[in-house]
Amino acid sequence: MSDLGSEELEEEGENDLGEYEGDRNEMGERHGHGKARLPNGDVYEGNYEHGKRHGQGTYKFKSGARYVGEYVKNKKHGQGTFIYPDGSKYEGEWANDLRHGHGVYYYVNNDTYTGEWFAHQRHGQGTYFYAETGSKYVGTWVNGQQDGAAELVHLNHRYQGKFLNKNPVGPGKYVFDIGCEQHGEYHLTGVEREEEEEEETLVTVIPKWKATRITELALWTPTLPEKERPADRAGQEEAPGAEGRDEPAEEAQPLTDLSEGEMDSLRPGEEEGDIAREEREEFHYDSLDQGNISFEEEENRPSDLLD
Repeated sequence: MSDLGSEELEEEGENDLGEYEGDRNEMGERHGHGKARLPNGDVYEGNYEHGKRHGQGTYKFKSGARYVGEYVKNKKHGQGTFIYPDGSKYEGEWANDLRHGHGVYYYVNNDTYTGEWFAHQRHGQGTYFYAETGSKYVGTWVNGQQDGAAELVHLNHRYQGKFLNKNPVGPGKYVFDIGCEQHGEYHLTGVEREEEEEEETLVTVIPKWKATRITELALWTPTLPEKERPADRAGQEEAPGAEGRDEPAEEAQPLTDLSEGEMDSLRPGEEEGDIAREEREEFHYDSLDQGNISFEEEENRPSDLLD
């Protein structure tokens, strides 16, 4: 990786002055804004203070790399962006010419690392995104390696546990998007590989997963707001119905012209109501069998019964 070999790109020292065009102080030192063409072919343009690069500046290497950012006494220090010869790029904090603090590294294969740096290496909390698979490692880094508690996130599931030298180790669990979890433990096993040319034996560490239990599916159920709950809507629909049932009692007043005997015969009791319903059903079926009763005759029939 380019971030491991970038320290080979060294800038010219303070004694390698080269050609200079720009401001100077009373002592003749480079001071203020200026441009220097160094003996090794590098070019620096930016601020100077007492003969040293200090403040904002741009340093272009003859290899094609360049740094744009802050300097303190000839050292990259503060915020800055370094573009390496292979096209990879670092944007973030620097301290004493080293990546240090928070920063983002863009690799040539489109992978990215966003997080903390210490002495030029990934160290602390950070997220590494794998462009080819869409997965990402979110967790602890130690001296550039995945080490400590972390989460490895894939497209439809994730693994939560601890890592050691990029390998998962110890107890952990897989969490699937469908709602279930698989708990278990990783064991590291070694596989020996012999190299014939160098006559050396290499040991490759392979993590093996052993599942212990699987949790049940946790089904997702939507929750409706208070104003949209079905129970509330049902209560609102019943209220108009109750008022509608009271209205026929007021409209039934014209039936008072009937005799008391006829009124008694029209008041439905528990048994009389059943008999009345049976008579209506028999009448309906008889009308269907006869087939010669029109819709108007059925409308007029209650008045005939009353007469």
